[in-house]
Formats: sequence, structure tokens, C-alpha cells
Amino acid sequence: MENKLYVGNLPYAATEDDLKVHFSQAGNVTSVALIIDRATGRAKGFGFVEMETNDEAQKAISMFNGQDFMGRAITVNVAKPREERPQRNFGDRNRGDGGGRNRY
Repeated sequence: MENKLYVGNLPYAATEDDLKVHFSQAGNVTSVALIIDRATGRAKGFGFVEMETNDEAQKAISMFNGQDFMGRAITVNVAKPREERPQRNFGDRNRGDGGGRNRY
């Protein structure tokens, strides 16, 4: 899993194709994912790039971390596994009483 990279401080105008072309300088890119805000539909300014091998991932880190990409100094490092987050509780919506509040 060390071939999956976190890429931060991306310009909001960057596209997945822009990232793929840029990171291809370090080796074969197997996937690119920009993270999009569900509410606004805009990029959040970070994403993930997966390289074919760990060596290519390390090369990409050394080539691009702290370097300019479309006018911004990007952060590139090995992606950490996603942490389990506790499920958010918005009240018992299945009870039909407005989220657990008594209205009487």
C-alpha cells in the first residue's frame, strides 16, 4: 500500500488528468482521485495518486514534495490508511418523532 500517495495543497483548478500527467514523470500512474466536497461540488484541495510500484512512489515523493504544481507548493507523502470514524448519531430518525425530541 506504500505506492498510494497523499497529495495536498492542490490548486482548486487542478484536474485528475493534470495530476496524472504530472506524476507520470515519476513512473506509471495506476489511479488518481481528487476529493470533492459533496455540498459544493468543488475540489477540497487534496487527493490521492497511486503509482504502479513502491519505487515509483518514492521517486514521486522525492521529485514533487514541496515543489510547484500549477502555482502552489504541493505536499506529497505516503497515504495513511483511512481511520475508522465513529458513526454520527442524529437521533433515532426511524421513530418518527423528529429525531428523538418529544413535541408534547
